[in-house]
Amino acid sequence: MLEVLNDFLSGKLLIVLIVGLGSYFTLRSRFVQFRHFIHMFGVFKESLRGQAGQLSSFQALMLSLAGRVGAGNIAGVGIAVTLGGPGAVFWMWVTALVGMSSSFFECTLAQVYKRADGDGLYRGGPAYYILHGLNLRTMAVVFSVLLLVTYGFAFNGLQSYTVTHSLQNAFGFAPEHTGIALAVLLAIVFLGGIKRIASVSDLLVPVKTLAYIGVTLYVIGSQIEHVPAMLETIFKSAFGLDPAFGGLLGSAIVMGVKRGVFANEAGLGSAPNVAAVAAVKHPGAQGVVQAFSVFLDTFVICTCTALLILLSGFYTPGFEGDGIVLTQNSLAAVVGDWGRLFVSVALSLFVFTCILYNYYLGENSLQFLTRNRAVLMVYRALVLALIVWGSVQNLSTVFAFADITMTCLAFVNLIALALLFKIGLRVMRDYDDQRKAGIKQPVFDSARFPDLDLDTQAWPAVQPAESVRPASVGEAQAQAQAQR
Repeated sequence: MLEVLNDFLSGKLLIVLIVGLGSYFTLRSRFVQFRHFIHMFGVFKESLRGQAGQLSSFQALMLSLAGRVGAGNIAGVGIAVTLGGPGAVFWMWVTALVGMSSSFFECTLAQVYKRADGDGLYRGGPAYYILHGLNLRTMAVVFSVLLLVTYGFAFNGLQSYTVTHSLQNAFGFAPEHTGIALAVLLAIVFLGGIKRIASVSDLLVPVKTLAYIGVTLYVIGSQIEHVPAMLETIFKSAFGLDPAFGGLLGSAIVMGVKRGVFANEAGLGSAPNVAAVAAVKHPGAQGVVQAFSVFLDTFVICTCTALLILLSGFYTPGFEGDGIVLTQNSLAAVVGDWGRLFVSVALSLFVFTCILYNYYLGENSLQFLTRNRAVLMVYRALVLALIVWGSVQNLSTVFAFADITMTCLAFVNLIALALLFKIGLRVMRDYDDQRKAGIKQPVFDSARFPDLDLDTQAWPAVQPAESVRPASVGEAQAQAQAQR
């Protein structure tokens, strides 16, 4: 019953909503993800510079990539190719393209409505923009509870099971021992709060990502002469034009879109929780950075996995097996048996950082519901206990239930995004106008948005003498020229 319900909600209804709203956001914003694509690289470079005592935009990006770049980039892509053929990769790309606009707006709104937490840091996310943007406390509380249950508890138990059994298969480690070791390492990170979580993500996310991309690029490079033909196969299969995969057209679309949505998480309401912690000068800058993370997740990492599988010679139409096995065997077919071990180690790093990400989402939700320190400590203890228990338990039923609650999360977030979209457009236009005026780093002036419920500690009004945007674009251009 859970499987049937989940298939309808996440496999059909949610996909239509995410792709439909993402397409609408793309059109209404005049293709914001394409207009700012080159600009994304400049903002990414600028994000490396943080403010003392606060989390930088780069740290928020690494934390969001900790969750986005996970098992879905290995196992998820393998499942998509197995069930949908090469054409599924094309539909993953399409989903990411429209998802970049959804990510831009949800993360921009998370920045707009973020709150200072009193320790020089910020908290925000869908619960905050639902409360302060829509004034719907009950809806915000429902979202927070769903996020806490889904990510804070259920997904962490599943991730523990995945990594301990992957290491058992690769190295023969006992799951219970691995589970205890994992819990101890996580406890050390958890006790340091968001700053330590961000610091660990800063270290592990680039390492795991670059190592994985490096190995897959080696495989692609060794088969470079076959890449053009494989890309042609992907495009033909996406539209049912390749005879070998003609019967998989419907599956290619469904699996490509579904796995794409759950790999990059655009529109699901999870990434805005970490996007809000960054100290930035304008919400639009963080929106651009988070749209870039969707690009990295799908167009770079998922594509690397897909080409690794398709170029290895191991994959054949009608392959039966899970996504991890397919990826492991595909790499082993090119580099030898150590390829299976590498995938297992890479998966372990992916899962470890995913647990950090999941934990923080749960903590952020809990902090929205209560600021009681004792409750936070109980939450940490429960998560660690679940990590140990999940290492020796198959939580497939719990995961199926969590899939449903995550889908409900996405529905709540998408409704809020649709209702707040006009505000998102206003903020985007403010960002665009400043860039057109020649201002390299736009600054958000809360005085220009007096109708919004903003936290003046997070977004103080800009003094007239410091005004970053004159009344007209022409005046701003003249001022910028004079400064030069």
